[in-house]
Parts: sequence; C-alpha cells; structure tokens
Amino acid sequence: MAGIISVSRTDLAQRRQKLRRQRQMRIIQAIWRTFAITGLAGGLLWVAVQPVWVLKTPKQIVMKSGNQLLSDETTQSLLVLSYPQSLWRIEPGAIANSLKKQPTIAQAIVRRRLFPPGLIIEIQERVPVAVTQTPNVQNQGTSNKKVIIGLLDASGVWMPLEKYTSLNPTRKLPNLRVIGLPKQYCLYWTQLHQAVSQSPVKVMEIDCQNPTNLILKTELGDVHLGVPGPQLSEQIKVLAQMRHLTAKLNSDQIEYIDLKNPEFPLVQMNQKDQKLTPKIPKNI
Repeated sequence: MAGIISVSRTDLAQRRQKLRRQRQMRIIQAIWRTFAITGLAGGLLWVAVQPVWVLKTPKQIVMKSGNQLLSDETTQSLLVLSYPQSLWRIEPGAIANSLKKQPTIAQAIVRRRLFPPGLIIEIQERVPVAVTQTPNVQNQGTSNKKVIIGLLDASGVWMPLEKYTSLNPTRKLPNLRVIGLPKQYCLYWTQLHQAVSQSPVKVMEIDCQNPTNLILKTELGDVHLGVPGPQLSEQIKVLAQMRHLTAKLNSDQIEYIDLKNPEFPLVQMNQKDQKLTPKIPKNI
C-alpha cells in the first residue's frame, strides 16, 4: 500500500513539472510571436513609406477597356489624380465611383499594383445604339422648337451627344433614330431594341411621340404598332414575314403597314378607303 502511494506521488510530481514546462514554452512562444508580428508590421510600414511606392506618372496606370471605344489617354483625362502621390493614399473605390459617374462608362474597377507600383483600371464603356431627339419641354408653346440630341445604349441609358463626341471624336454615330420623350419609350426600350436589331427588315427610325401609336420607319415604309406592350416581339416577327411585300406592291402605293393586331396585319394603301390584308406564309 505504501509502495502504491509512493508511486502516485511521484507521478503527480512529474506531471506538475511537465505542466510547468509547457506553460513556460507557451509564454516563450507568445513572446516570440509578439516580436515577429511587431517586426513584420514594422517592416511592412517601412516598405510602405519608401519612395518606390509612389505614383509618379500616368504611364504607371494600366488601362483595360472592355469595348475599346475610349483611348487610354481619354480615360486617364477623366481621372482625378495628382502626381506624384503615394500609392497607399489613393482610394481605388473612390476613383471607380468617379468613373462610373461618367455617362459613357457603365462599369469600372480600380486596383493597386505593387510590382511594379501602379494602378490597374478596368472599364466597360457604354455602346450607343441609337440617336435620340427629345423635344425641349421648356420651350413648348414658343416658336423655338429646339430639340435635345442624345444617345441611347442597349439598356436604355441616355448619354449627352456633346459629351460622347468630345470623348470619341472619330466614332461613327448609330444609324437608328428615336424620337420622343424618354418616359415614352424607356419602359419597353430593351425589348424593342432587341427585336428591332434582330429583324431582317431595316428600321431607320422609331417614333414614340404618340403614346397610343408607336411608329417604325422601315425600308418597307411606316409601320404602326399601336400602344407598346408585350406583343412587341410578335409584331416585329410578323414584320419580318412581310419583308418581301415590296416585290408584290409598289412602295409608293403603301401609306403604312398596320400591325396593331399582329394576327391580322393590314396594309393601308394610298388610294382612299382601300385596304389590303397580305397573306403571311405559314412556313416562315
């Protein structure tokens, strides 16, 4: 019995000694970690304040453009940056937000580049698909019928013509023209543009001035679509089926094509009170 008690006490003494050593090791490791972290932070701070991490010239900015509409020099002219400037004082998010406020830029991402020091800027430009003619509502009722000219992209975002041409002086403007106030076409513009751009019948103008009758000026003549709605895609499909209409009728005889009801398309002739319902091939 005395032997058992003696062994147990020896065990306990060894365990206490082992625990004491483990605590000492943990204390030493904690001290070393503190020194290491402090040294690393100090080293990084020292590296950060070195003159090498300075944006000195626009050549240190790498531009990546999704649509390649704007030149690098033009995009850099939109940046609010002064040189030289510490790379760590530059706020990439603020630069990206200022670029996205430009009507010609849809998206912008700005990142710091450490080796070599500089900035990487990726932008997605807005591509205009139509020229807009908007009546100046402030001049209504006066002899001044001045209109506001702008540009639309495929998603319906409006851009001032002067701003776009100043940044893209050599770019050709789109051939499609849209007439009317933005509120008269913005709700269905994406659907309308997609249908028109895919149609084999060329559309030169979209007249949205009459909210009860959307009018397309096409190579076949004027096309009346009525009140814009979910049937727009079907109306454009029926128009595509009528693309050979001028082979059967003289375009001078056609006053307009009525597609208000796409199931019963009508051709209004110039002769008074004369209408013709064309037969749409079933296999088209």
